[in-house]
Amino acid sequence: MTAPRRMGTENSKTRRLLLDVAERLMLEEGYASVGIRRVAREAEVAPALVLYYFRTLDDLFLAVLRRRGDHEVERVTQLLDGPQPLRTLWQIASHPGNALTTEFAALANHRKAIRAELAAFAERYREAQLEALTRRLTETGTELPPEVSPAVLLMLTNALGRIIMMENTMGMTARHAEALAFVEQFLQHHEGAVADA
Repeated sequence: MTAPRRMGTENSKTRRLLLDVAERLMLEEGYASVGIRRVAREAEVAPALVLYYFRTLDDLFLAVLRRRGDHEVERVTQLLDGPQPLRTLWQIASHPGNALTTEFAALANHRKAIRAELAAFAERYREAQLEALTRRLTETGTELPPEVSPAVLLMLTNALGRIIMMENTMGMTARHAEALAFVEQFLQHHEGAVADA
C-alpha cells in the first residue's frame, strides 16, 4: 500500500498566494478562468506546486470557498451586533461584494462537490445570520409585524438584495427605485434614520 501524497501546510505563504490568485480570477474573470496552469502562471510558480497544495481544481475551489466562508460568517455575526441590525442585514444582502458567492453558485451547477460544500456553508451562514439578528432584535426591543418572523425577514432581505445586486450588474434597474424606497421606509419605521458611524 502506498502512503498518501503529502499536501502543503494549511498556513503556508505559497498556499495563501494560490488561494488569493484563484479568488481574484474568479472575481475579475469568472470561475471558468481558474485553472491549474493559469493560477500557477499568475502566482509565478510551477503547475506542479499548485498540485502539491491542491490535488485537483475542485480542491482549490473548495479551499477558496472554505477560507472565504469562515471569514464571512465571523464578519457578518460581528456586523449584526450593532445598533441597527435590520439596516445592517440589508447592507450585507445588497452589497455587490456578493459576486464571489454568485460565481460559486454558477460553478456549483457543474460540480457536485462544490454544490454540496456551498449548500452546507449557506445553511451555516443563514443560521449564524438568524441567530445574530434574532438576538439583536430582542436586545434592541425592535418589534417586527406579527406576520414577519426574523427568519422570514432574513429570507426576504437576502432574496431582494441579491436580485437587485444581480440586476444592477446586468444593467437592469426597472422598479428598483420603488423597492428601495419600500426598504428604506421599513428600516426607518423599525430602526429610525441611519445611525452616525
